[in-house]
Amino acid sequence: MLLAELVETSRRVAGTSSRREKIDALSQCLRRLAPREIQVAVAYLSGETRQSKLGVGPSVIMAARPGLAAPSPTLSLDDVDRALEQIARTGGTGSIAARRRLLDGLLMRATAPEQELLVRLLLGELRQGALHGLMLEATASAAQLPLSELRRAAMVAGGLLPVARAALTEGSAGLRRFSLRLFCPVLPMLAQPAQDVEDALQQLGTAALEWKLDGARVQVHKSSDEVRVYSRGLNDVSAAVPELVQAVQPLSASGLILDGEAIALQPDGRPQPFQVTMRRFGRKLDVERTRHELPLSVFFFDCLLRDGEDLTGRSAADRFAALANAVPSDLVVPRLVTADRASAQQFFDAALASGHEGVMAKSLEAGYEAGSRGSAWLKVKQAHTLDLVVLAAEWGHGRRRGWLSNLHLGARDPASGGFVMLGKTFKGLTDEMLEWQTKKLLGLEARHDAYTVYVRAELVVEIAVNEIQASSQYPGGLALRFARVKRYRTDKRPQDADTLDTVRRLFTAQTARRA
Repeated sequence: MLLAELVETSRRVAGTSSRREKIDALSQCLRRLAPREIQVAVAYLSGETRQSKLGVGPSVIMAARPGLAAPSPTLSLDDVDRALEQIARTGGTGSIAARRRLLDGLLMRATAPEQELLVRLLLGELRQGALHGLMLEATASAAQLPLSELRRAAMVAGGLLPVARAALTEGSAGLRRFSLRLFCPVLPMLAQPAQDVEDALQQLGTAALEWKLDGARVQVHKSSDEVRVYSRGLNDVSAAVPELVQAVQPLSASGLILDGEAIALQPDGRPQPFQVTMRRFGRKLDVERTRHELPLSVFFFDCLLRDGEDLTGRSAADRFAALANAVPSDLVVPRLVTADRASAQQFFDAALASGHEGVMAKSLEAGYEAGSRGSAWLKVKQAHTLDLVVLAAEWGHGRRRGWLSNLHLGARDPASGGFVMLGKTFKGLTDEMLEWQTKKLLGLEARHDAYTVYVRAELVVEIAVNEIQASSQYPGGLALRFARVKRYRTDKRPQDADTLDTVRRLFTAQTARRA
């Protein structure tokens, strides 16, 4: 298949808000692929590359863009995949320049629309509305298989790419090869947000509430004395976290797959900030030294396999019982099963008082459904709001093409009289807000480049954030975590925006809460 055909499919997917039309466009494309092209095409249409790491950053990608484009399409998917594979394998002295030359050579062979798709793909900005769940549905449609079979296979395979090829070339028989196995990590089940505990109980009824720990998601596999720990991204991190391995080795079950959180705790049991916990997962040397300086604890909340029995299709209540039988209580996250709102609120307040993010609310009947944010798991967290000033906005992609989307946000700096950037967000914006802010911000334009419109600091926006992080990326030394737009404050002037001092006090309060 020519890359141009994929570009046209991407254009069709991005150009409609209809889920059915997106699925139809994707499935028509998938049916035309040769077997060797399936994984490449599914990756590209999902906004990813088959090669997990290419070793090219935004500066290299932007510098490699040629001034001219090919007059007509000649690039095939195989051509692109081979070129990216060569880039990924290029290392050693002078590798950055070599990767740039290879990338430049690839882009020079591409037409202008193909160049645009490739650049956005490599920058991770090919947002066209074809996320994991949609690609699953499109693959099921193209293969004429039940979606449940695809979803189950993708969960245990740890991703969609090999499953898509098996489904499209072998049908149900190919999917039967994928099963839950020890030391083959599975995609984690995810959660949707709820407004508060009352909202969560209204949706779920009687539910299991768990403290929501702000740690690193881990999946631990045990077979006799062999234990391996996998990260949220399904990478084997066992060598970096030996204390987690040692915590699970003595358990009596011969085979286990456990889902949980690793977290660094202070001596009094309160959590360290998320960034502190994550230092352990970036360490490759001096593990013994760092584990004593920053020990990790692990708390499990689910059991996917016990002694050879696959529990993912069983109810959460059954999995919780299996977990309680396999793991001592000091390694299980605090949990309360209730339908009572007052009890739920007290449990939520206790989680916050202990320094944690909030609670998870989980249906007792649901199975373990990985890779999508279903309604069986809900997260309830305490959010703070800040009134910040828009400093710039980036042009959107996919269905947001033609709208200014990703906002650059700043707090007022009383010392300088200017504004200090704290981060970006495109979350929380409705179509109406996108249309309004595009017109408003273009009217405030000070300058622009190919991707960003920089504006006069006049527009105030109310932003909800879960946490303030220490950051070397921004000049104020702080950054927003999980920021999303609540509303525009046209009633406020820029001088009414929150100051950098306010943000610093919030950061200090978070630190004190954990102290």
